[in-house]
Amino acid sequence: MMVDIVIVNWNSGSMLRECVESISRVAFNFVANVVVVDNGSVDGSDANLIFQNNNLFVRCIRAEENLGFSKACNLGASYCNSEFILFLNPDACLHQDSIDKVISFMLSDEASRVAVCGVKLLDDSGNVARSCARFPSLCTYVGHCTGLSKFFPVIFPSHFMIEFDHLSNKFVDEVIGAFFFVRRSVFDELHGFDTRYFVYFEELDFALRAKMLGWNSYYLADASAYHKGGGTSDQVKAHRLFYSLRSRMIYGFRHFSRPAAWGVVMLTMLVEPWPRLARALLRRSWQEARDTCWGYGMLWKDLPATLGKGCIDG
Repeated sequence: MMVDIVIVNWNSGSMLRECVESISRVAFNFVANVVVVDNGSVDGSDANLIFQNNNLFVRCIRAEENLGFSKACNLGASYCNSEFILFLNPDACLHQDSIDKVISFMLSDEASRVAVCGVKLLDDSGNVARSCARFPSLCTYVGHCTGLSKFFPVIFPSHFMIEFDHLSNKFVDEVIGAFFFVRRSVFDELHGFDTRYFVYFEELDFALRAKMLGWNSYYLADASAYHKGGGTSDQVKAHRLFYSLRSRMIYGFRHFSRPAAWGVVMLTMLVEPWPRLARALLRRSWQEARDTCWGYGMLWKDLPATLGKGCIDG
């Protein structure tokens, strides 16, 4: 019993039950507790989750409101006391090798300075998702917002490691939060996820802060898990865009120089909306165009609070 699993749920429907059942089916020998933090779901997905099956105890913490991902993860982790914590998305399911191979690796000499481990994530068709990323810089967002990364990837490298086939083990800057296996001692040392990020970028921020303390992130292709991708955020695409862009600007002010952080703000607010909107219109996707306008509308409205409490003063 060396792992506690934390799942943050928000209207995940049947995916949450399938996720928990996969843990019960293949990983109960290694898992001490499963903590589900429900962020005010209204679809009934949080019902009937308190059960004990195959020696697997599931605890459901009902927040009664949407705390955001980072704050909910920290809340869930406060109920954990095992050597490792796995933060697992509700739209993911474990495979037979998802836990035992990761534990074996994390206990090896090679992993003595590894804080975070991710695994090979497979979609419905069995395709391998590009789930590893590099620490971004201002050049990353210049390339992304202008499209220059497609023509000059060496100068403007993409955030996600799309050139990496994800078929081999590798030290990386970041693994995405869908399967985020963390050494508990490091999680405590960093005081968990930074709650300035409501959702998105919290795992990137965590990986960078761990790196500053001499810890690494590792991608273990020898182990795998299923991940649907998109998950519950597909229900609210405009909000997903808003929170992603907002977190990007917060990250810039937390980790870039002040001029570079303001450069990210200018690119995000003044440059990127237009190619996004043009792409939606060329596709004749009126819903995508509407979500883009709505998402940026929320971003402009929230900008004073984002720059004040979230970025500059935080």
